[in-house]
Amino acid sequence: MATNVILRFEEVVAGYGKETILHGLSFNVRHGTITTVIGPNGAGKSTAFKVAFGMLPVRGGRIFFDDRDITNLSPRELIAGGISYVPQGRNIFPELSVLHNLELGGVTAPRGFDLKPRMEAAMDRFPVLRRKANQQASTLSGGEQKMLEIARGLMLEPKLMLIDEPSIGLSPILVEEVFGLIRDMRARGITVLMIEQNAKRALEISDDGIVLDLGRPRIADRAEKILADPSIGQLFLGGGLEPPRAA
Repeated sequence: MATNVILRFEEVVAGYGKETILHGLSFNVRHGTITTVIGPNGAGKSTAFKVAFGMLPVRGGRIFFDDRDITNLSPRELIAGGISYVPQGRNIFPELSVLHNLELGGVTAPRGFDLKPRMEAAMDRFPVLRRKANQQASTLSGGEQKMLEIARGLMLEPKLMLIDEPSIGLSPILVEEVFGLIRDMRARGITVLMIEQNAKRALEISDDGIVLDLGRPRIADRAEKILADPSIGQLFLGGGLEPPRAA
């Protein structure tokens, strides 16, 4: 495997019950990049994330992370190995405080791991979480809850963050704020692989893009090339894409 690749799918087959969703899916994710996965509903985007994080068994093929075969490892093993996952929708403990939600991000930390500096770093990075540390998480706005989810995912300093639909349900202003957090992760050396409904804007801040169709990669290329290809908009987004703007 090329040394600049952190995650690799090799002919991965997976699905639910008798239904196969991923039909020999292969793609690479480069170290230190943002990669956005797009495609129509039912293309297999969330399924690919679930198998990458050990939440759905791989029926065929292999998955490699940092040159290590991680096929069918458990989520706990994958977290310990440097992968974090922020699923679609709200995934906080609403009745617990912001502080306790953050602490739960370190529940799988190895013995002797000091969470306190990680908690301080998270609240330095997200000042609103420090201001509201003792409030119930349910009192946070939608954007603040998404920040809490991301902050919790960063507690164990992952090498790779899988983020499914980070902007769903957020206002345009909050979308830009969340995307700013994702760019900040890349600047700190964390690789980000995300699924995003706002495909155009996500590709604008991404290095690479993967277009899935029926559980197979239709296109895998640099994000700017995908943005410049009008056929992508016509086939997968219901219309043409405008030229990219600055991230």
